[in-house]
Amino acid sequence: MTPSLTVRVPGAGGRRPHRETVTVRRATPADARRLTALVRGSRAYEGPYASMVAGYTVGGDYIDRHEVHLAAGGDDRPLGFYALVLDPPSAPELDLMFVADAAQGLGVGRLLVGHLTERARAAGLDAVRIVSHPPAEGFYRSVGAHRTGTVPARPPAVPWDRPELRLDIPPAGTPARPLPTVPGGRVRPPERA
Repeated sequence: MTPSLTVRVPGAGGRRPHRETVTVRRATPADARRLTALVRGSRAYEGPYASMVAGYTVGGDYIDRHEVHLAAGGDDRPLGFYALVLDPPSAPELDLMFVADAAQGLGVGRLLVGHLTERARAAGLDAVRIVSHPPAEGFYRSVGAHRTGTVPARPPAVPWDRPELRLDIPPAGTPARPLPTVPGGRVRPPERA
């Protein structure tokens, strides 16, 4: 079954707000240019984080080699994507996860994490490593990941320390942990430790 989510998309360019179904599908090399644009255009990487994505490319060969899946709106425009790397030197890892700025807060990230969990389970994994963009740590914690450490900065490419997390993959048939929500259906931010 293809995971999906119906979201209320805010109007843009004079359009009215509308409901739209978002589905997750396997990315293909033909999606590379659009995924690269999503990464480079992310407001999460403005300011001091801009160097991290400047010149970054999601290539067709990368998409072919890894589990890259995208959340697409009704017109197949990418609203987000993730890349699960099953053969890194250490543990299986969530290498990339981006949600389009216009889709933030609509549940697209949670939809992608749910899909990631199913793909990891199908691959026989019991956990996935996440080296997070510092501002995204709260999101990952809100969907069940827990902090395991810190990955030190590697200047000049990555001039800041990054949180390292682990997302445990429950066995098939385990009920999903409900996510705390606030009025309007949005996920409540995790409590600060």
